[in-house]
Amino acid sequence: MLPGPACVYGLLYWVMRSIVPAWVALAFVPWVAVAQTPVKPVTPPPAPPTQPVYRGFTPGISYRAFVERAQALSDSDVLRCQTSPRTAQVMECGVVIRDPKDAARFYLSAHFIDGNADVVAFYDSAGFGDRRGVALLDRTKKELARLFGRPRPIGKSGWEWPYGRRAVRLSWRGRGTARWVSITLMDRDVMDRISAYVKAARRGKS
Repeated sequence: MLPGPACVYGLLYWVMRSIVPAWVALAFVPWVAVAQTPVKPVTPPPAPPTQPVYRGFTPGISYRAFVERAQALSDSDVLRCQTSPRTAQVMECGVVIRDPKDAARFYLSAHFIDGNADVVAFYDSAGFGDRRGVALLDRTKKELARLFGRPRPIGKSGWEWPYGRRAVRLSWRGRGTARWVSITLMDRDVMDRISAYVKAARRGKS
């Protein structure tokens, strides 16, 4: 004998009462877990600079870009360049510059091989008969650390910031209160080009 409609509806009612709360609980468990544990956005680390820039100059800078920047900063001085007696592809230039941003004054020089600088150097000194030399060195160290971060010590009187085959180097020496400082931008890939001219010179002597 089949159960009547009342019995069937009654059984369905009790079954649904027992199943529906379980479905609801299962449906909300993942959402509650997600709400309680928010996903933190992942911030990628900043990419390191590919090359250092100091007062508008970079290691490996082209001769034309160097001349334009040097003349813009020249302190009533004339840029002078001299080629190697063996080849015009090797050249050295120098001029006194003053950066208008902080009135810092340097003697600027650069050595070029095939139209690019393997070395760009800034020279400064102070403290002859006074205490400005110590302040000059301290100020230069702070400036370079702010620009390039923590340096790698080189001996007792040098710092370096490597950028692969390029680098920034600070060197100093002192006597009494006087200090001499040099800031050098180096490009070793350009520097290696000199070997072609050294070999050519050796062949010419033989």
